[in-house]
Amino acid sequence: MKKVLALFAMVFVVAACNLTNKLKSSNSSNSGSSNSGTSSSGGDDVERPNPTAAQQAAIANGQTVKWDQQGITWTLPPNWKKSEVRNESFTYSGDGAFLTVAISPLPQMKDIVDISSKAMYEGAKTNQKIGKYDEVRWLELDGLKGVGFRESKQEMAGDIRRLEWQAYRDYAGSTQLVTLILSTNSGDFPKHEDELYGILYSTKLVH
Repeated sequence: MKKVLALFAMVFVVAACNLTNKLKSSNSSNSGSSNSGTSSSGGDDVERPNPTAAQQAAIANGQTVKWDQQGITWTLPPNWKKSEVRNESFTYSGDGAFLTVAISPLPQMKDIVDISSKAMYEGAKTNQKIGKYDEVRWLELDGLKGVGFRESKQEMAGDIRRLEWQAYRDYAGSTQLVTLILSTNSGDFPKHEDELYGILYSTKLVH
């Protein structure tokens, strides 16, 4: 999983470089943003967590879990257990659902983070048009803007369906791509959906 996510990170770097000229004018014309309400990014609103009552209830009385190596914290349901925690990867699970997070250090990315983020967003929007995703948005978690997207219902009930968020941050002396994946079987996704969104919106991170 870690190697695959690192490969995704490099793909986004290449895409960002290819889109540099295309997006420069967009960067100039959309550099301003509002400090109140929802902000704007390239003409699209940046959403902030606004969990529903059901999403809040799904993690109520949950456990606070901190990834010490990366300074990231979540509220997880009390029955979730640690699967693996390493310097650059983190996995907890419960009742057939999973939280998987990977950190990809990218020391040379600092100057093109905005362009790469826009390339990531545009790529996700393209995948939404062809039906791979049914939700794509700019989503700010704990003050860090990233791209949130949800896979569409899968062909088979046993296939994995993912809710993802990716963002760049400066941490521990380098630029990092943070990839957060909440997943379960497609057939069980509706049952876990409030729980997965509750966990996502509980994210707290140093940046």
